[in-house]
Amino acid sequence: MHDDRRLIEDRLHRVLPERIVPAIYPESVPMAASLWVAPDEPVPVAEGLAAPRTPVEPGAAWGAPWGTSWLTVEGTVPAAWAGRTVEAIVDLGFDRNMPGFQCEGLVYRPDGSPVKGLQPRNQWVRVAAPAAGGERVVLHVEAASNPIIPFFTPNPLGDKPTAGDRPQYRLGRLDLAVFDDRVWHLVQDLEVLGELMHELPEDSGRRHDITRAIDSALDAVDLQDVNGTAAAARACLAEVLARPAAPSAHAISAVGHAHIDTAWLWPLRETVRKVARTAANMTALLDDEPEFVYAMSQAAQYDFLKQHRPEVYERVRKAVSDGRFLPAGGMWVESDTNMPGSEAMARQFVHGKRFFLAEFGIENREAWLPDTFGFAAGLPQIIKAAGSDRLLTQKISWSRINPFPHHTFLWEGIDGTRIFTHFPPVDTYNCSMQGHEIAHAARNFKDKGRASRSLAPTGWGDGGGGTTREMIAKAARMADLEGSPRVVWESPADFFTAAEAEYENPPVWVGELYLELHRATLTSQAKTKQGNRRSEHLLREAELWAATAAVRDRREYPYAALDRLWKTVLLHQFHDILPGSSIAWVHREAERNYAEVAEELTAIIERAQWALGGERAGPNVFNAAPHAWRSVPAGAAAPERAGDPCTVTARAGGGFVLDNGLLRAEVDARGLVVSVVDPAGGRETVPAGSAANLLQLHQDYPNSWDAWDVDLFYRNRVTDLIAADSVVAEHDTGSVRIGRSFGSSTAEQTLTLPAGARSLHIETTVDWHETEKFLKLAFPLDIHADRYAAETQFGHLFRPTHTNTSWEYAKFEACNHRFVHFAEPGWGVGLVNDSTYGHDVTRTVRADGGTTTTVRASLLRAPRFPDPETDHGVHRFRHALLPGGSLGDAVREGYRINLAPSRPAVAEAVEPLFSVDNDAVVTSAVKLADDGSGDVVLRVYEAHGGRATALISPGFDTTGFRTCDLLERPVPEDISATAADAGVRLRLRPFQLVTLRFTRAPGAAAG
Repeated sequence: MHDDRRLIEDRLHRVLPERIVPAIYPESVPMAASLWVAPDEPVPVAEGLAAPRTPVEPGAAWGAPWGTSWLTVEGTVPAAWAGRTVEAIVDLGFDRNMPGFQCEGLVYRPDGSPVKGLQPRNQWVRVAAPAAGGERVVLHVEAASNPIIPFFTPNPLGDKPTAGDRPQYRLGRLDLAVFDDRVWHLVQDLEVLGELMHELPEDSGRRHDITRAIDSALDAVDLQDVNGTAAAARACLAEVLARPAAPSAHAISAVGHAHIDTAWLWPLRETVRKVARTAANMTALLDDEPEFVYAMSQAAQYDFLKQHRPEVYERVRKAVSDGRFLPAGGMWVESDTNMPGSEAMARQFVHGKRFFLAEFGIENREAWLPDTFGFAAGLPQIIKAAGSDRLLTQKISWSRINPFPHHTFLWEGIDGTRIFTHFPPVDTYNCSMQGHEIAHAARNFKDKGRASRSLAPTGWGDGGGGTTREMIAKAARMADLEGSPRVVWESPADFFTAAEAEYENPPVWVGELYLELHRATLTSQAKTKQGNRRSEHLLREAELWAATAAVRDRREYPYAALDRLWKTVLLHQFHDILPGSSIAWVHREAERNYAEVAEELTAIIERAQWALGGERAGPNVFNAAPHAWRSVPAGAAAPERAGDPCTVTARAGGGFVLDNGLLRAEVDARGLVVSVVDPAGGRETVPAGSAANLLQLHQDYPNSWDAWDVDLFYRNRVTDLIAADSVVAEHDTGSVRIGRSFGSSTAEQTLTLPAGARSLHIETTVDWHETEKFLKLAFPLDIHADRYAAETQFGHLFRPTHTNTSWEYAKFEACNHRFVHFAEPGWGVGLVNDSTYGHDVTRTVRADGGTTTTVRASLLRAPRFPDPETDHGVHRFRHALLPGGSLGDAVREGYRINLAPSRPAVAEAVEPLFSVDNDAVVTSAVKLADDGSGDVVLRVYEAHGGRATALISPGFDTTGFRTCDLLERPVPEDISATAADAGVRLRLRPFQLVTLRFTRAPGAAAG
């Protein structure tokens, strides 16, 4: 037989879109349209419905960037359409090839009740099924003219003041139309079979059978009467559609989904409306499709609906109670997981889970993070401590160098906690049920032979409207179809239960899940990152001092304020805000929000401190850090005792020498640190001929993803900023100040050895106005280490300093929290910081045979997309070098630089609420229980990576304690915490975290 398959495939490729698809709507009549343009920001629904309209026609220009227009369309269903299905077609000017990322609309009835969203692949509104004829149709559309922001092209559209007011769109089709369900089903039949055909081997008998069936169906279609012949065409396809899948076919659990970034190429206020449109779409679709289930994560987005779109939220609540609309995961937002601190990462789960429990009575075992840019090694313990034990993500499939070896596996964190983890092999969280996606999932699945199922999050995200009726129809055809995986709609919980049951001994991955992409998100938008770090530590202080004041009966505990402020900070940890990959509007707003958070938290802290200190000034300084500082106990207020002050003397050959009796540092005439001697260890920190505190400037123009990526070739071009405008000794402060200028920017640094400290402190102020540059701060160290420690949540992980393997080579930019630490037996060096996260480590061997290990903190970048002026402005960074410091010293100094003893100094000393007798056991939080009971909650963790025992001594009368999870609920008896005469005796494993809840004795203040 002659091979004419290509002829038939090409025939389908033309006939389907050009003749059959248009016949879905065989008859139509135009609707009248009128428009009102909101003057500025979105208005309440009632105001939009009532506003006066101006008549408009299809083709009319509308929609300034970030504007809102209220469009009314109205018409009458022709009497001749009685008994037929009628839909309104409302095209706002969509680009069908780009679901999401453009204009959108939410349709309302005249009574203000929501109908559904309008998006590029979802332009219809069901009007009558069947129609009686003569119905009057009036629909109101809240239309958002969000601009199309061109990817990787610098442009002004990302901030309202610079976006301009030129209309972005032209109205398209505005019709009432007959919907022919026979033709629509024929389209789904042909698409499913045509896509499957292309995925089968060319010599497959099944492929030939499908090709012949399609050929017959196309023969049966009268192109001048598609509607009259659609049934006959479908009959030609019935037999090939009825053939069942092979018994060994891969099983795909589809779940409706719309990944909506809480902010990205749009501001937070627009996310409120994106969520409303999508939720309205999905609740309507759930009513129409009994097998369909839809999952939505991020408690904050549910809260958006509750606060701003209650009419949509009520529909969501009903669908949740019916078990069809599924709250997924258990976090406040789908946050970044590399940079949030220990407590913040814990509170993501606390606030997310509490919301789902309070609103819906639901608690999930699954953490849901499909798009986060890598996963910190401390996360498994946090997930488990929050009452979950599963994780879903697919982002690691984006890695560029090393394909991840598993799709279903156990992920082990730094403390040994293991989480059952699944990476959907469909390699997208926007599956649209296309044949190539479904076939790829089955081919790509790496656990064949041991497991047979995977999950496919299905639907258009980011304003695309979620799952469509077409996706559901295609899934139904692939439920049991020869040559295809089996597809079934299933909840994430049911999928995980089945996946765990069939995979008895899954492989184990230990340590961080590092994304080999988007490494620059550890540095971009420095002010956002600084705002996050400062807010996290202010929240710690506010809870500590407010709890202390409440227990001591000095002030009421500010439950509501702290809850609200935590949620603000958690919101801004979303994985396109904290990583610095959003438009300018988002980051300018974040800067303002962080300033407001800092102001309110500072007021809470100071009110509590003044109350504790007797409302009078005095010698007692507050120490919020978890370790004693200058004789001030942790969590207390007492007089501080400093050591000898730093002296500054001239250095032979130019420059200055800093000396505080514990360290001696030499700063040369260029303002570079050429020597730091640790007298106690008898060691020089800086290799001979090298210079530390070296600012280095790189050209930085990645191949794509400007704000997200830094590519390794950036290292090929570097400028050492060694020319100094000034190097000045400031004897009254015991410091050296250095000024530099480069390009369009300036930098000023202040170096000092604080009294009583074995650390060199560097404060760097940069007025940054560069473009496509990367600024690093380098510290070459005379130390031989094949690995180093980097702080993460509730501990640290070790990374190699070499690149023996491609996995190590890929980690050329990595994350740390407050410290990195390098060690040889008996001597180490730490570098701590107050606000930076990205860093790199390299090592070389010198001519003398010694090893130079260089750590460089990443300070600033200057990408032009999506924010053309990323990081422009003044920034301040603080770092401290710890020569001779142990890993414990790095832990302590990391807290110290972020929690400097605070003023006011008060008249009365303050005893701590808790004392801990082992510095390896670190306090993460002291607070009152969130339920308002007055119980006091203490969270600690083992920070040095070893076994530790500690006695916890409460500074108030208690009637007992309980070990709790992160949500402050009692857990089964925990042998790590036992009662002791003076408190609680802890026996902790490496990096183990424990939450203790203490009941106060009767008569104590309730807070």
